[in-house]
Amino acid sequence: MKLLPMKEPTKSAKSSTKNSNAGGGKDAGTENSEEAQQTASKRPSNSTPPPTQLNKIKYSGGPQIVKKERRQSSSRFNLSKNRELQKLPALKDAPPIDREELFVQKLRQCCVLFDFVTDPLSDLKYKEVKRAGLNEMVEYITHNRDVVTESIYPEAVIMFSVNLFRTLPPSSNPTGAEFDPEEDEPTLEAAWPHLQLVYEFFLRFLESPDFQPNIAKKYIDQKFVLSLLELFDSEDPRERDFLKTILHRIYGKFLGLRAYIRRQINNIFYRQALSVELIHLCILL
Repeated sequence: MKLLPMKEPTKSAKSSTKNSNAGGGKDAGTENSEEAQQTASKRPSNSTPPPTQLNKIKYSGGPQIVKKERRQSSSRFNLSKNRELQKLPALKDAPPIDREELFVQKLRQCCVLFDFVTDPLSDLKYKEVKRAGLNEMVEYITHNRDVVTESIYPEAVIMFSVNLFRTLPPSSNPTGAEFDPEEDEPTLEAAWPHLQLVYEFFLRFLESPDFQPNIAKKYIDQKFVLSLLELFDSEDPRERDFLKTILHRIYGKFLGLRAYIRRQINNIFYRQALSVELIHLCILL
C-alpha cells in the first residue's frame, strides 16, 4: 500500500483555524481566570515562607553523621636536652653476670623524654631506640625469673615517674558534661607510643613472681600513690584503663597503703561533688 504525502493546509484553512483558536482561547482564558481566582482564594496571601523558617525544616532522611577530628592532648613534658640515644646490646645476648647492670642502663636510658606534639617527626631514630628498649624490657621481665633484683626497684620506679607523672593538658570539656561515645571523640595522648610501653612494663613489674612488696614499699609510697591518682584526670581512655589495673595491683600488694588509697579516693569524690555544686550555683547566680 502506497502512502500519499500530506498536503500543506491552504491559507484560507490557516486563517480559519487561527480564528477558531482565537475564539476558543477567549473561552479557555475565561475558564482559566476563574480557576486561578478560586485557587488564589484558597492559598494564603503570602505563599512564600519567610527565610527564618528555612532553618526550622527537619529532613526525614535520617540523622546526618558529622565526623569529628580525633583530638590529641599535649601533656607538658620536660624534654631531655641530650636525646641522642645509643642502642645497647640485647639483654638475652649479654652474659648473665652483666644482665643486671645492662638492665639498669636500659631503664635509665628510657628516662629520656621526647617531643610528640610540636615536632612529632623529630628524633625519630632515637624515639625508636627507646621504644625498642621498652618493648625488650617488657618481654624480658615477663618471660624470665630472678631478674627483679633489689637494684631494679628504684630504677623502675624512677623511670615510671619520669615518664608518667606530668602536667596534663586542660580539660576539653571543663563544664563536666557527660561524654557521648557516639558523637564525641576522646582526647588521645600524643606520646602514647612510649607511654603505653611504660605502663606495660610497670604492670609486669608489679605482677612478676620476683616482686617483693617489702622492698618496693621504700619507693612506692603515699606520694607515689597520690601522683598516680592525679593521672586519672587524663582524658585518654587507654591511660585510665592502665591506671585502674595498676592501682588495683598496688592496693592488693601493699596492705599499708590501702587505708590511704581509700581516703584519697573519697577526697577526689568530695572535690568532684563540690565542683559540680559550685558550677550549678554559678549558673543560678
